[in-house]
Amino acid sequence: MFVCRTTSAKLSGSTAALFRLSLPKSASLTTPSAISTPNNRYVYLQPKPQSLRAFSTSHNIKDATAEEENPMLEAREVMDYDVVIVGGGPAGLSAAIRLKQLAAKEDKELNVIVVEKGGEIGAHILSGACIETGPLEELFPDWKEQGAPLNQPALHDEMKFLTAKYAIPMPHPPQMSNKGNYIVSLSNVVKWLGEKAEELGVDVFPGTSASEVIYGEDGSVRGIATNDAGVDKEFRPKSTFTRGIELHGKLTLFAEGCHGSLTKGLIRKLNLREQGKFQTYGLGIKEVWEVDPAKHNPGKVIHTMGYPLDYKTYGGGFIYHMENNRVSLGLVVGLDYQNPYLSPYKEFQRFKSHPFVTNLLRGGTVISYGARALVEGGLQSIPKLYFPGGALIGDTAGFLNVPKIKGTHNAMKSGILAADSAYKSIVTEGNGSEESQPVVLSSYEEAFKNSSIYKELYEIRNVRPSFHSALGIWGGMMWSGLDTMFLKGRLPFTLQHKNPDYAMLQPASMHKPIDYPKPDNEITFDILTSVSRTGTNHAENQPVHLRLADSTVEVKKNLPVYAGPEQRFCPASVYEYVDDEANPGKKRFQINSQNCIHCKTCDIKDPAQNINWVVPEGGDGPQYVDT
Repeated sequence: MFVCRTTSAKLSGSTAALFRLSLPKSASLTTPSAISTPNNRYVYLQPKPQSLRAFSTSHNIKDATAEEENPMLEAREVMDYDVVIVGGGPAGLSAAIRLKQLAAKEDKELNVIVVEKGGEIGAHILSGACIETGPLEELFPDWKEQGAPLNQPALHDEMKFLTAKYAIPMPHPPQMSNKGNYIVSLSNVVKWLGEKAEELGVDVFPGTSASEVIYGEDGSVRGIATNDAGVDKEFRPKSTFTRGIELHGKLTLFAEGCHGSLTKGLIRKLNLREQGKFQTYGLGIKEVWEVDPAKHNPGKVIHTMGYPLDYKTYGGGFIYHMENNRVSLGLVVGLDYQNPYLSPYKEFQRFKSHPFVTNLLRGGTVISYGARALVEGGLQSIPKLYFPGGALIGDTAGFLNVPKIKGTHNAMKSGILAADSAYKSIVTEGNGSEESQPVVLSSYEEAFKNSSIYKELYEIRNVRPSFHSALGIWGGMMWSGLDTMFLKGRLPFTLQHKNPDYAMLQPASMHKPIDYPKPDNEITFDILTSVSRTGTNHAENQPVHLRLADSTVEVKKNLPVYAGPEQRFCPASVYEYVDDEANPGKKRFQINSQNCIHCKTCDIKDPAQNINWVVPEGGDGPQYVDT
């Protein structure tokens, strides 16, 4: 039994975020530790007797003297689980829920933890979103009765081609039909899934950043480590320093979303993607507005192509009429664009300035803003999904259906498939014990290849690469219409993507600067005003989470060759080239990391591949509302 003593000292970081009064059944404490209660008071828990411990120490310290002098070299404490899930989005929570449902059905004990870097579940979730409900119904056939926040069915679809002044109706591709779908705030749906996961007994810990993959001596994945907290910008421990914790599992599922910070390292280290294959991406920028009730049409779904993008730039807009006079609208820009002067954020402002959009928004109010990268590569960009000790699920693997502009249903389905395979391996077959070999979820990849995910991605595999021809969007539109309406992927070949997105950017000398109009502060806004609507926040005195491999590359290469594209491709004004006071007449590269909204675009589009996005302290970043 735990004996609790209250303390007024506030602890920060991963340790404080990770412990709650309801500790997992598989974990117990061997040293006095602080936990956070709902009212942000902290409690010290006396340890259980040593013989009962499941908490251990990571023995990777060679120099005891150095350890005593530098707390950052201390061995981490270890917590053991059956399944560790990194990422509290649709895929990760679906996997966790399915695992606990299967265990409850057979009256088995299965300990599952979900760690999420956002300050709360849903805080970092942003999507269109018009979702298919099939996987949700698999998890909760009575989701309506349980109060899932899917309130507005999609009732009417339209497709428009925009010129500078006109909106021309287009045939609506069958892939984009939304009959039976729901227009939602995905952040709210994910919050609800988080609540359901906790009700089932999943240990859900927001505000906890997974910063490192832990490997066993045999090279298999053993789990993850949370990042150290209380470290200053010079990488020195502060008085509030808290060492990270290792979470070990029989299986670790990576559900980090698009371009996950751990997943990108896993793919390289374990050679999960064939040589010459790569993922391609888009950047989605959106706002939620409350509009004049007279202009609101609940359930209406509009997709656009054309203006403001030129024929060489892939992308399009969306306008979804939600409930309560709210409209979700945005622009997706393919990150394989060539013009370094292009600013996706300012293209979005131009999209809103089109008469078709302006007429809807005028007199309304902006509620929220956000941006995130999304995977567009399709079937030919998906890496190997499993490896000893772990698997990839959701957007971190790349299951977005580009013609549908949907990925949530596939992310959730992949979580369900992985959970089914994991439960069979760990519980039914007894794999993953210390005496056995690491869990290898080959059955998950087999299930994927026999699933609805594979079927729909196979049918549309040639759509996105078709936009790479000399005809640009015209060639892509003609091929996509033919392929989705008639061929349905039956051709005996698969088109490949030409180059990674960063390699598609051309020198500034090949393009003219784009003259973007100034914001009117009614429909269009400057970027810092928009960033203020994300609720983003990062503690200033911590290591910058946007790491440069070479601090000179931006000024020596990206500025003279590409005219400093970082200051345009970032939708949060994180990067600037400012006057260098120490060297008059020259520029220096400035990183405003506190503005970061965790979209990952910089890591993807930097032509020098010099920027590495890593997790900041847990809980930092955007606090999205109704996105």
